[in-house]
Amino acid sequence: MYLRTFPGRVLHGFLRRGLAASGKTPGTEDAAARGYYNTGGAQQNPGPAGAAHVRLVDLRSDTVTKPGPAMRQAIAEAEVGDDVMGEDPTVNELQKIAADMFGMEAALFVPTGTMSNLIAVMVHCRERGDEMIVGDLSHLHVYEQGGSAQLAGVHATTVPTLPDGTFHLDGLESKIRHGYPDPHYPRSRLICVENTHNIQGGRVLPLAFLQEVRALAEQYGLSVHMDGARVMNAAVAQGVPPSTILQHTHTVSVCLSKGLGAPVGTMLAGPRDFISRAVRCRKALGGGMRQAGVLAAAGKLSLQEMVGRLEEDHRNVKTFAQALLDCQPALFAVDMAAVETNILRFRLRDSTWSTRDFCARMGEVGEGEEAALGQGIRVLMYPHFGNSIRAVWHLGISPEDTQLAIQKMRYVASGRSKENVRAQ
Repeated sequence: MYLRTFPGRVLHGFLRRGLAASGKTPGTEDAAARGYYNTGGAQQNPGPAGAAHVRLVDLRSDTVTKPGPAMRQAIAEAEVGDDVMGEDPTVNELQKIAADMFGMEAALFVPTGTMSNLIAVMVHCRERGDEMIVGDLSHLHVYEQGGSAQLAGVHATTVPTLPDGTFHLDGLESKIRHGYPDPHYPRSRLICVENTHNIQGGRVLPLAFLQEVRALAEQYGLSVHMDGARVMNAAVAQGVPPSTILQHTHTVSVCLSKGLGAPVGTMLAGPRDFISRAVRCRKALGGGMRQAGVLAAAGKLSLQEMVGRLEEDHRNVKTFAQALLDCQPALFAVDMAAVETNILRFRLRDSTWSTRDFCARMGEVGEGEEAALGQGIRVLMYPHFGNSIRAVWHLGISPEDTQLAIQKMRYVASGRSKENVRAQ
């Protein structure tokens, strides 16, 4: 297991004290290629018959991480009780650790990020027909099956998501309903932000933007919820403790099962009365687990020992992104200014080369590859929105793995260039 702290003196001191105390629209490709849960052929034809040595670099998502030996030991040795009765000591400890780290009054251990976001919407929007305002490319709006409407009876209105994951404040303000209880309109209750922003490539929301959103929300009596699935990546990238970010929100949902490496779990945090109501919603949604300490034990290690190592993921992403730019022939387009955390989006300059085909070639071992490279290399990544490709770094990807991915990328690019020459 990695044991590191946030970069910078402020974060180092914060964690030591904390531990001691405890906009574009989707692209034109077909729908299957747009969703990042579709492999686009990346896992097909892993290698030719007789391939002797194949290395796998899985960049599909930071959700593919697996618990290491120390985390497995913590799971095996966890002290447990009935969490629905509030009697699981490991869950209770995890919830206190999270609340203190996030600067919130209380926290709740929830099975998934999708459930956590839905609970937040249900608690903030107390009546069916209430309305939340979300970015049109937010995970909550795009990838969570419309659960807020489907299960909670909450209407969503959207604002265009900008390339950096923010949105224009005047556009946000224009979406706020006025005149309640006018019978024609829903009642505005909630503004949702996402940090880091998934679809826009792991972008970190500026603190000034969050401060302005919070001020606007309070002006009109609204709440702010952050889908902070990867907010710890944002904290590391900005060199601040998570509480500095979260002081501008009322509530937050933070995943433990992505870059932090736990097998299961999300923390929902906010005011004490909010969490009291969230407990009821969690139970209604089937998220009330019993001896959940076996999972919470992994979550404790995630928050205590895995945060600082996110910086390594960020470095590896930048290394790969720079290699894409330096590749000859110049087949790839990357905005290095947008490479901020562990998610990379890049594009193909060759308009005749589909993202689906590129991902398929990266994910298979072709004839002659072992002879050329000394081994077979499979690199898994996904076609993504806006005719782009998405790759995500995580604790399962070392600097050596990153170099293997670069080696395979150059090999695939060289093969494509030779095909283009022959086609002329």
